[in-house]
Parts: sequence; structure tokens; C-alpha cells
Amino acid sequence: MRKMSLVLAAALSVVVGQSFAQTLTYPTKNIEVVIPKNPGGGTDTSARTLIEYSKNAMPKGLMFVPDNKPAGNGVAGLIEVARAKPDGYKLVMTTVELAMFPHEGKSPVTYADFTPLVAAIADPCAVVVKADSPYKTLKEFIDATKANPGKIKVGNSGMGAIYHLAALNIERKLNVKFNHIPYNEGVGPAIASLVGGHIDAVITTPGAAKSQVDAGALRFLGVMDTKRFDLFPKVPTFQEALGQDLGLNMRAWAVLAAPAKLPANITKELVATFTTTVKSPDFQAAMMKQGIMPVVIAGDAAAAMMKEDHDTYKDLIEESKKK
Repeated sequence: MRKMSLVLAAALSVVVGQSFAQTLTYPTKNIEVVIPKNPGGGTDTSARTLIEYSKNAMPKGLMFVPDNKPAGNGVAGLIEVARAKPDGYKLVMTTVELAMFPHEGKSPVTYADFTPLVAAIADPCAVVVKADSPYKTLKEFIDATKANPGKIKVGNSGMGAIYHLAALNIERKLNVKFNHIPYNEGVGPAIASLVGGHIDAVITTPGAAKSQVDAGALRFLGVMDTKRFDLFPKVPTFQEALGQDLGLNMRAWAVLAAPAKLPANITKELVATFTTTVKSPDFQAAMMKQGIMPVVIAGDAAAAMMKEDHDTYKDLIEESKKK
């Protein structure tokens, strides 16, 4: 963890190439950015990269101040910002769990409690296996699962988390049954277990397994999206691999947000500032070096994505509870 933090710090110590005018006119003090995850993960990396490459938009002498608050699986940080004064001085990097936790009884706040500003990540879920796995294609993997219900071991980052729900969605749409193996410490241990040959597959985002795939230890079978993932353009979508559109599109996003009812003028300034950042070549290059595919989803588009996933997970979680 310390090594990753040092690498990130070194990467961000270079001069930020994007040149900003003083686009934020309202701040008279620092802006706190709550990161409801532990240091070193994808959410933390994307949040810190975003505010680092946006720092020149702040008035002279002021800064964005990151603050990791992972307590309660991040729920405490979400609640803190949702209940904060909507004045633009406290932001939070919400994650896709915001669309899940309310339906699981884990959080009292939803997307409606926030003003979305910009998405830093919106990576699709993907199925990854060992490089020497007998399943050479996604179809072979699904066919084997159908032939061996409940026997194919699929790792996830915890029951009820996005990758477990992605697996449940595959089960629902393809009429198959996995043996779900949770790794509550996160997807990293699940990937390590896969490399060690203890499980058959892991559902995660492409960036999380990039180093192992690049090293030839793992191999992707398919991505749960409407289009191929730019970092791995040879990997087919589920629709391509299976020859049918089953609506199996699931993504792990992180959206920087402020409390709901943020004044329109402040919202406009923040959305414009962070949109400029995510469009900049320097920011996009920095994200790709971390194995994160940059996206440009801001303002109303980010809000629509959050609501859509809130509704999707509501249906999926309610159905899973019936089983």
C-alpha cells in the first residue's frame, strides 16, 4: 500500500500540463474532498489524480484537500457530505456502491442526496480467468457452468458488492449457477487466488487485473458493456461473445459530487472545471498509466448514470433476496 502511494505521489509530482484560468471564483478557503475508500485503491487514485490536475483552477493559495474516510465501507463519508452545507466546500467521490447500499439496508443516502459533478471512472465489469484456463472463450465458460451448476468457483470482492451482483446478473440472464467465493478484503486477494489456481474466475474491472494480464498470468473472456474496452480492444463484449444482447452491461463508477441543492452558479463552475480536467490529455495519460480508462461523463449525464444504476440494482437486489 505504501509503495503504491509513493508511486502515485511521484507520478503526480510532475508539472501539471493543463493550463487553467482561475475558473473557480467562489472559494475563499480550501475545498475538502472526501474519499470513502482506503488509500491506494482505484477510487483513491482517481480522486487524487482528478484534484491534482484541477489544482490550478483554484484561487492562489487555496487547494483541494483529500481526506480518506473508509469507515463503514465508506458509508460514513457519504453521509457526512450528504448532510453538509451545500456551499461547494465539501465534495465526495461517490462510488457505484451508492446505487447498491440503500437497497441492501446499508446506507440511508442515495444518489438523490448529491449533486453529481463529474465521473472519474466508469469501467465495465469483466470476466477474467487464468491464462492456462481450459475456457478459451466466454461461451466455453458459460457452457461449462451450465453443465456443472454450482461448481465453477467465481471470486468477488464481497457478497453484495458490485462484482458479486454482476455474477448474480449473469446467473439471472443466462440461467446458470456459480459457486460464489467472497474476498471481503477486496478484489486484490480474489485476483491473487485466481493466479494461484484456487478459483476458476474473477469478475472485476479490466484495470484491476491489467498487470497480471499484461504479464501473461491471466486472460479476459469478455466485458459487460455495449462496446469493447479501449485498454483491451481484442476482448469481446458479452453480446459479441454470446451472440445475443442480454442487457448484461454493468460498470464500476466513481463520481465526484457535492451535497444536493448546491447553488446553480457553484455547480456550473465545478462541472466546467472538472470537465476541463477529464478532457485534458495530461490527465487522461495519467489515468491510463494507473490502468484506469478515463471517461468524460459530467453534470446531467453523470446524474442520469447514477439514477439508472440505482434503479438497476434495486431490481437485481430485490430479485436476489427472493432466492
